[in-house]
Amino acid sequence: MITIRETRIAAVTLSATLLLTACGAAPGDGAAGPMDGKAPSPAGQVTAPTAPASTPAAPPATAPVTTPATVPAALKFTATTLNGDAFHGAGLAGKPVVFWFWAPWCTKCRSEAPAVRAAAGRHKDVTFVGVAGLDTEAAMKEFVQRTGTGNIVQLSDAKGAVWTRLGVSAQSTFVFMKPDGSTEKASGPLDEAALTGHLRKLQAG
Repeated sequence: MITIRETRIAAVTLSATLLLTACGAAPGDGAAGPMDGKAPSPAGQVTAPTAPASTPAAPPATAPVTTPATVPAALKFTATTLNGDAFHGAGLAGKPVVFWFWAPWCTKCRSEAPAVRAAAGRHKDVTFVGVAGLDTEAAMKEFVQRTGTGNIVQLSDAKGAVWTRLGVSAQSTFVFMKPDGSTEKASGPLDEAALTGHLRKLQAG
């Protein structure tokens, strides 16, 4: 005969068995679901690849430091061009320069003007500076226009300050200045061949 106590024990045992069957494997027993606990991706969605980390840009190259050219005493002057612009002789320091000293009424200056114009056009690495004096500015401008020498800088030096600075007392005179500030003078008129010879020496340093 089955007692009431045995009936209760059997009922409890049966209930426990049903609970274990419904819950499946207990946590930590090594079983894993199809996605291992991760939420599934939406259907059809493509995961974009991760971009590689960008490489830091290289620092900009440092420009070389240049030492300013020493300004020789002969270039320590200021003047005004025939166009009315300020001109500073110090800006010519360290460059090969040809100074051409002329006067509007000078026939020698007029005869050599074509050679000066042509030489300035050919030798772009040399700076040509005309220095007009001994007359009015109006006469100087007329000379430049008639000789076609407006392709070079032309200074108005009616008071002779630049002439004095470079030790010139007569026209036509050329002063050839090397980058180191040393100079050589030549009296005009100079034709194209003579002017080219002086320019070669100037460029040779």
